[in-house]
Amino acid sequence: MEKYLEIIANAYRGYAQYLWQEITFQYDYKPWWQNYFWALILISAFFLLWEWLRPWRENQPRFRKDFWLDAFYMFFNFFLFSLIVFNALSEVVVNAFNDLLAVFGLSNIVALEIASWPVGLQLLTLFVIRDFVQWWTHRLLHYVPWLWEYHKVHHSVEEMGFAAHLRYHWMETVVYRTIEYIPLAMIGFGIDDFFFVHMFTLAVGHWNHANIRVKLGPLKYIFNHPNMHMWHHAHDLPAERARGVNFGLTLSVWDYIFGTAYIPHSGKSIKLGFPGIKRFPKTFWGQITHGFKRSEEAQAAKKP
Repeated sequence: MEKYLEIIANAYRGYAQYLWQEITFQYDYKPWWQNYFWALILISAFFLLWEWLRPWRENQPRFRKDFWLDAFYMFFNFFLFSLIVFNALSEVVVNAFNDLLAVFGLSNIVALEIASWPVGLQLLTLFVIRDFVQWWTHRLLHYVPWLWEYHKVHHSVEEMGFAAHLRYHWMETVVYRTIEYIPLAMIGFGIDDFFFVHMFTLAVGHWNHANIRVKLGPLKYIFNHPNMHMWHHAHDLPAERARGVNFGLTLSVWDYIFGTAYIPHSGKSIKLGFPGIKRFPKTFWGQITHGFKRSEEAQAAKKP
């Protein structure tokens, strides 16, 4: 127990120091341009300007409904949540998992060592495997009732914009990272250039949610895009697709492979949300605590 308490303390100190170094550029262990904090701000500013200059829905306000709530979510989910709990929790779980492996005489679970591959191939492998795992995880968030309660936070967006990308319940971070851990550990994940993959997927995620329209041509069958993702957020779907469509985060190809792609028309003015959204919490605190008690729908179903 003392070991894990020390891990928690070190994780808090380490992440707090890291976050301050990101904000102030006070580090010498990586190039200045590999800065997550300011990269997030610059990418977000780029898409905000794009939305203002070339909006898809021209009648949508520049600062759409809940824009500032979503802006806070960006910093909370990317940085503050890790400072408050996630980084320390991750360190404990990883160390506990490694201790469990040691009981069986194992030091790791690497099944495919990619460290010796060319960096470009490493990045492509990491990107594809991670996106595939995330596609299935995202689908689980829609199909498993208790996970859907957390995922409702993301679907509570009623006017789409780039910042909606990072409005999500903090439990989603726990779920995604937990499910991702073993597949990524099995390929010996640990390359330093993960920054590029992370920033690319962040930018595509902003793009998917942005109030812009881009014609991709044949690439629409590979990459997700705003037109496709609007339908993922649709309030009303056919009964046979009621649990969701278009689950791709960065790549759309998985939806076409597994039959969950759905774009009946442009979706420019469709209603967003989910049945019952009017009763869903509107405040940040109400949303991040949602899911830890039975939903109104579940409680109503129990009543005679």
